Amino acid sequence: MKTEMQKCLDGEVFNTSNEENQSLIHKARKLTKSYNSTESTDAENRKNILRGLFGKLGDNVNIDTPFYCDYGKHIFVGSNVIININCTFVDCNKIEIGNNVLIASNVQIYTATHSTDVNERLVTDWDPGTELPFFRTYALPVKIEDNVWIGGGVIILPGVTIGKNSVIGAGSVVTKSIPENCVAVGNPCKIIRKINEQNRSHGKD
Repeated sequence: MKTEMQKCLDGEVFNTSNEENQSLIHKARKLTKSYNSTESTDAENRKNILRGLFGKLGDNVNIDTPFYCDYGKHIFVGSNVIININCTFVDCNKIEIGNNVLIASNVQIYTATHSTDVNERLVTDWDPGTELPFFRTYALPVKIEDNVWIGGGVIILPGVTIGKNSVIGAGSVVTKSIPENCVAVGNPCKIIRKINEQNRSHGKD
């Protein structure tokens, strides 16, 4: 029989209130509180906290504070990554971030979601005495590939992959995957142009 965490990672409806999940959430809350209280100059302590929080932490990673996440262990970060001020990662499922990635301030990444059908979203005749929540949740992974730049205030929704070298404009809401070598903006986020290979090799788009 699958654990609730296995169901979660498999994209199935899972019990968010079960003991294992809640224990991980409380651990993440404790670690993020500690991280957010550190001095920006205390690089070694900050790195050690992130290593205890994340599933993977590459080299030369700078995450500014405050930073918030749900589980922490489902976040996998490559090398040469900047995550700016006030970002929130709801990592019920995996959030994978590649190498050489720039994430601006106030970016929100969500893996958890609910059915748009109210009968599927809410539990009929829910009993407050049960350990189950009154709603049903499932989660889909998010992947940000190498060399991506995500602008300020972007919201990335469950199941999205952003292809390598692509740029997401500030304030966008990314509801569907964006292929590599694209500039995409808007709500919902749409491709406005391809990044020219010749210009990209010279650091231009």
